[in-house]
Amino acid sequence: MNNKNLNLIEIEKKVSWLSNYIIHYANNVRKKNDDLKVGGHQASCASVVSILIVLYFKVLKKYDRIAIKPHASPVFHAIQYLLGNQTVNNLKNFRKLNGAQAYPSKTKDFCDVDFSTGSVGLGGAMTIFSSFTQDFLNENKLLKIPQSKMIAIFGDAELDEGNIYEALLEGAKHNLRNCWWIVDYNRQSLDGIVHERLFEKIISLFKLMDWNVEILKYGEKLNSLKNLKEGRKLLKWIDDCPNDLFSALTFQGGAEWRKTLLEEFKNEKNVISLLEGFNDKDLQELMTNLAGHDAESLEEVFFKHINSDKPTCFICYTVKGFGLPLAGHKDNHSGIMNLKQFNDYQKKMGIRKGKEWDKVEGLNLNISDFNAIINSNPLSKIKRELDENILKVMPLNITFNNFTSTQECFGKIMNEIGKMDNDFSKRIVTTSPDVTVSTNLGGWVNQKNIFNTNLKSDIFREKKVSSAQKWKYLPNGQHIELGIAENNLFLLLASLGISDKLFGKRLLPIGTIYDTFIGRGLDALNYATYVDSRFILIGTPSGITLSHEGGAHQSIITPNIGISQPNLIYYEPSYADEFNFLFFWALNFIQNKEGSSIYFRLSTKKLLQPNRKIDKLLQKDLINGCYWLKEPKSLNSIIIICTGVMIAEVEKSLEEIYHDEIDIGLLIAISPDKLYKDWEKSKYSGNISQIENKLKPFSNKTTGIITIIDGHSSSLSWIGGVLGHKIFPMGVNKFGKSGDLEEVYKYTNIDFKSIIDRLAKLLLNN
Repeated sequence: MNNKNLNLIEIEKKVSWLSNYIIHYANNVRKKNDDLKVGGHQASCASVVSILIVLYFKVLKKYDRIAIKPHASPVFHAIQYLLGNQTVNNLKNFRKLNGAQAYPSKTKDFCDVDFSTGSVGLGGAMTIFSSFTQDFLNENKLLKIPQSKMIAIFGDAELDEGNIYEALLEGAKHNLRNCWWIVDYNRQSLDGIVHERLFEKIISLFKLMDWNVEILKYGEKLNSLKNLKEGRKLLKWIDDCPNDLFSALTFQGGAEWRKTLLEEFKNEKNVISLLEGFNDKDLQELMTNLAGHDAESLEEVFFKHINSDKPTCFICYTVKGFGLPLAGHKDNHSGIMNLKQFNDYQKKMGIRKGKEWDKVEGLNLNISDFNAIINSNPLSKIKRELDENILKVMPLNITFNNFTSTQECFGKIMNEIGKMDNDFSKRIVTTSPDVTVSTNLGGWVNQKNIFNTNLKSDIFREKKVSSAQKWKYLPNGQHIELGIAENNLFLLLASLGISDKLFGKRLLPIGTIYDTFIGRGLDALNYATYVDSRFILIGTPSGITLSHEGGAHQSIITPNIGISQPNLIYYEPSYADEFNFLFFWALNFIQNKEGSSIYFRLSTKKLLQPNRKIDKLLQKDLINGCYWLKEPKSLNSIIIICTGVMIAEVEKSLEEIYHDEIDIGLLIAISPDKLYKDWEKSKYSGNISQIENKLKPFSNKTTGIITIIDGHSSSLSWIGGVLGHKIFPMGVNKFGKSGDLEEVYKYTNIDFKSIIDRLAKLLLNN
């Protein structure tokens, strides 16, 4: 073994020590104000140390990106500490406020995290969609850095997550490139042992998806047995050994290995003779000498594929808890070494008391050699400097039909942008999970084409089959067509929305989805906003207004999702001019440092458009969440607050009961989300919120308020608590069903007659 590899082993020892000490310090040394277990995953860390050491100190280049399996967070932070990208204070505050995070976080950690992980499966799948993003930038001549590898480290149990396979299928459809998935195959999950037969099927699936598959099973010691007949018999026994038996024997140690193997090979003198050549300690080391802990084996196989852009899956056999007294135990997932075990471990590692955080303590490596290794690493004290200036987006002067819907308005805006050929229009990339046409993106796609790294002609057009869709698949296309998998939509938006941070070029991503199916991709949407990705989400059609489609397609709770989801602002415009202004405002807002993603909940219901100009005051009100369509005249008024297309039913009800003596004010709540957040914030800031500012001059505590939305009534009912008004919330609180619009509105009690009934009861009560 050469000096470089000996040095690597020393670095590996240090990372192993630090990752365990980070957890030990948090649970047993640091002062706590309660008796809660801080936690950490020493066994899960131990199984992946060698893999990460080889990657970080042998393989990774400056712009390569990596998703670390969530439970290996301390290993990641230990490596970053050695590389000068993490502070010792953050390590001491692991799992404490503002310290190193429990799971690697792009937005919460001090050091540069490429992909947040934590909700297992999602961070790893992000590497597929980041590969797409890199290809998109490259084919559209926007990528200014070298094409790089997108790498994920998975725990084997993560492959139980369904989103993994949705992502794999999408990768197969889009000619996935430059993506590695490395599986830490320690064969143990949170509650038990991974099923070996199932994993064989998973390996076959990768091959079917046209991935290279490398199985790294034996380390150098076990591989050397292949030269002996009796050695091959022992290897065959290991191959056939059930995962649970292998784990149990690993925990019990060399004596139990010997007992089991002597019984198994009692009639095989040559095998017995082979076993007798090892003492118990050496036998334990031999039987657990798996390739996932062998730096030379890992390096050799990784470099075999370093210059290939074909996606590759590396199955690395490991031992969960390798080198620790927890190794192999069924319950080791959240287990932590007790004080005696850790003291023994500390002595074994040669770490003196008081020197636990010293970077070279316990190493057979002097400080100058250590510094040379660190300083030569391309990821040491890394500054990728990839942020890009904001693209100024100017609104377009678009004329809309007098009778139109917000979804139709969206399609017209995108069609007009599609006619442009400038830096702004080239940065827009759209995507949709097989609902491109039905969410009105067809005109845009006809002009900007579908992205595909391989040219593909429109066969229907060539065969002169008449169609409004003239789709071409081109490397410089600006629409990414996805299959029906909403998780994939949000993970792609997540990647596109951090393209400036990953690749140094800002994109303006726009995703469309049937509004009700936001719920199907909610975990991935939560992930996208957690990493502070910036995009515009169009949820359309929405509500039970999608009447004929029935309850399965009619969204109810999405307004509440919009209100409660961090890093996402929800708007639900009623009219085309509102949406037109907000859409172009959003394209600027998502780029601001203090901005966020924007969710527009749109509808196919056409409304008669108001004849007005959006002046500066109205613009401000639209951004802040509400405006008076009809101001009350007195303090003794009734106020109706409505959102979205329900304005049509409200106006119809007012026409029916029009009377000069009834003073009814009409407030359009274009963003229940913005109003709620602003009101909540005002309780701490002391400022008057937008909703208070609008209601206070025209109401007193006897004023009744009716709220109505084509969604769950709770999304507006909170307004009663702003100034203490009596509130009468109207909305959709049960599943809808198929029917004509009038029938469905009546069925859910949000039709104009229900509004009249509510007004009448309110007048009687007053």
